[in-house]
Formats: sequence, C-alpha cells, structure tokens
Amino acid sequence: MAVIGAGMSGLLMAVKLRQAGIRDVVIFEKAADVGGTWRENRYPGLGCDVPSHLYTYSFEPNPDWSHRFAAGPEIRAYFQRFADKYRLRPCIRFGTEIIEAERTLQGWSVRTACGETHEVDFLVSACGVLHHPRHPEIEGLDSFAGTAFHTARWPDDLDLDGQRVGVIGTGATSIQLVPQLQQVAAHVSVFQRTPQWVMPVRNEAYTDAQRARLRRHPWLTELLYRGYGQLFRFMSKAVLGNPLLLGLLARGARKNLEQVADPELRRKLTPDYEVGCKRLIMSADYYPAVQQPNVEVIVEPIARVTPAGVETTDGARHACDVLVLATGFHAHNYMRPMRLIGEGGVTIDELWKGGPRAYRTVALPGFPNFFMLMGPHSPIGNYSLIDIAERQAGYVMQCVERWMTGEVNALAPQAGATRAYNRTLERSFEGTVWLTGCQSWYLDEGGLPNVWPFPYGEFCRQMRRPQWEEFETG
Repeated sequence: MAVIGAGMSGLLMAVKLRQAGIRDVVIFEKAADVGGTWRENRYPGLGCDVPSHLYTYSFEPNPDWSHRFAAGPEIRAYFQRFADKYRLRPCIRFGTEIIEAERTLQGWSVRTACGETHEVDFLVSACGVLHHPRHPEIEGLDSFAGTAFHTARWPDDLDLDGQRVGVIGTGATSIQLVPQLQQVAAHVSVFQRTPQWVMPVRNEAYTDAQRARLRRHPWLTELLYRGYGQLFRFMSKAVLGNPLLLGLLARGARKNLEQVADPELRRKLTPDYEVGCKRLIMSADYYPAVQQPNVEVIVEPIARVTPAGVETTDGARHACDVLVLATGFHAHNYMRPMRLIGEGGVTIDELWKGGPRAYRTVALPGFPNFFMLMGPHSPIGNYSLIDIAERQAGYVMQCVERWMTGEVNALAPQAGATRAYNRTLERSFEGTVWLTGCQSWYLDEGGLPNVWPFPYGEFCRQMRRPQWEEFETG
C-alpha cells in the first residue's frame, strides 16, 4: 500500500491501513517532516478557522489546546506527536517526491523524482487541497529590489521591524497576517482586489484550570467535539441556501463591519456579493488593524511592480521594502503535477479536461485501486477537514477489505455511475450562494463550484457504505 503525502490525511490513512493488519505500508513525502500545510505555512498569525477541539482526529482528542482556535505551530506539533505515537515515521520515505504513477497489469508502478520505481497494489493520494502556491502575473514582479515571497514560503529569519510591507491579496491568509504585521511594520500597504465578509469570532485562551478539567474528564472533550460539529453543520446549512440561517450570518457580518468608523474605508471593505459566496472569514482583529494609522487599504488595481514598490493604475507609487504575496493556491491541482496514468494510457489531465471530477469525492473511473482523500467536491467549506478525511478513509478501507478477503483483485467506479453522480452535483448547485456572482477559489475553470452542494449529513451517509453495484471489479 502506498500513500502520497504525510499531512493530516496521509497520516490518518496509514493508521487505518495498519489497524486493518496491513504492515507493508509506505508514505511518500517530498518534504523532510510530517504536517502538510501546517509544515509549509509559517507566516505570523497562522491559525485554523475550525475550533481546536473539532480539528482533531476523533480517536485522538487533545485536551491541551491553548486556544479555541489553535495556532499553526501548535497544530503542527499535534500531527508530529500523532506520527510518533502511532510509530509512522519508519514507514515514511521523507524527501521522496512522486512524479508519476501508472496502472499496470500487476498494480500501480510509482516513480520518484530520483528515478526509483515501486510496485504497489493500492495507491492513495493524500496530497491536500491548498498546496501549490499561486503566484500573480504582475508586470515587473521579478524586478522588485526588496524581499518578495509567497506566504507559503515565509522566510524563517525575516525581520519586519520598521519595514514598509506590501501585502497583495485579502483572503483568509491575509486577514490572519495583516494584524500581526501592523504591530511591527512601519507601514503596511494592503492591495485589495476583492473585500471579504468577516465574522467577529474571538480566539479565547483556555485557562490552566480548564485544560486540567478536560484531562480529568475526557467526556467533556468529546462534548466539545460534538458540539462544535453541530455548530458547523448549522453554518453549512446556511450557506446551502436556508434563508433564515443565511440571514443570521449576513447580519452578523454586516454588524461587524459597522465598527469601521471611517465611511470611505468602510466602503472599501464592503463586498458586493452575498455572505457565503466566498469562504466565510473568521477574525476579531482584522478591522481594528486596518484602522490603524500605519495601515492603508488600496483598492486601485496594481499596474506593475517596480524595484521600489508597487504602482497602481491611478499612477500612485507605494514604496515597499518587503512584498508578501497572499495570493492563495491552485486549489484544483489535487495530486498534480504528478503524472497519473490509468487504464488504456488515459492521463489525469485528459480525464479532467473539463475540470476535476470524481466518484463520490474518492475514486476515478479507469483508475482501479486508486483513491483520493480530499478529492473533487469534498465538503471543504468551513468544516473540519479531519472529519471529512476520516469518513473518506473509512470508505476506502471498505474497498481495501474486499481485496484483502480475496473477493476482488481490483475495483474502480463505473464511468456511467460517475457521470450520473456528477450530473446530480451540477444540478444541485443551481440556486446556491456560490453561484450568486462572486469569483472564488471554489470555482473551477468551467465555473462550477468544486465543493459539496448538499448538507453535511448527506456526505456522511454516502461515505458510510460503498454502493458495490456501481463498481467494476476484476
């Protein structure tokens, strides 16, 4: 069994395989440590917008979270402890990038960047969603004389004290980052293309006494896990179009914006799309930060980057010593640029010519014994990705167990069943908030939201048991 990626979902998949009695498991990880996105992102203010006690494996609670929403280093440490506790490091091939995987008569032939080839029976992609940084195509970006980098490549030795910092982008990363920059930089220029709706969620610290109580009474940690899960199911129902619930979220976001005293700045920060069309942002300190005298929100489009800074289309020149690209990720790459070749020589690029599509988020027709965690249309919007991955891993394990008992040698979803499933998805997006006019990373190249259009309970139901009649077996 081979798993690609030693992030949250890859570690989980390896544990599930081990628990099923499969000892010959290898995880290929191109980096030098576990943690996935929490290893690669190190920018100031990095944190999770899902409550800590929900953002854990259901079987591995953590009563010692320091805050309601954990910071990035704390989450990374959680996954490192998890890898150590379940003795996963010996089965991880660190520094090993997979560049190609091809279906053969015997199974999957996996090739690494250093030229090694490995033959495996099952291949699971656990490459994550927000993984490949998106760099903006801006004239003159390479000419900048200062330090420029993407937020996912934050320099460990960077000193921003007294610096003039330009931040391009105002997504979730930027909204976490800007309040931290405001405290140390001489000036912060925030280049905004699209404003965001922001919910005023405060990140309260847990006291020593509270953490001790959670350690003594594990049922309280379980209660927090379930309670936060119900809260986020409520939010997903709102985004799916429940007018009452969506109205409550909208009122909360609009009320939060009223704290911006300057009417011109408030106008700049007011989105022209419905609440929920983009991923809802959680922050209690962004609006206070951008009202400080050393922060400027710039809405004029960027014309070019010069050696000295950024020039906007109105002719204004904004001097910068450091340029931070908070411009997001190629969210629809999934396992690419790895070259994946299925039966008959069909590549993943050919299969996804019209945009990424899958069978029930986890499998592909014509790619036997290949599975994905966090595949196309997973319910990734404002919910715990760990819970999603656990349900997908449980589904995959049911397929693996049929192979273990000798019932099948290989299995893949039928092409017809996959088409029917995706037609149902496409019809279900009609009338959802994602198609109300905003541009977001949810939308693929065909304009279809690559998210889950049903209540989260429906995803849980579909993951509970494979519909074997929709599979081809060999």
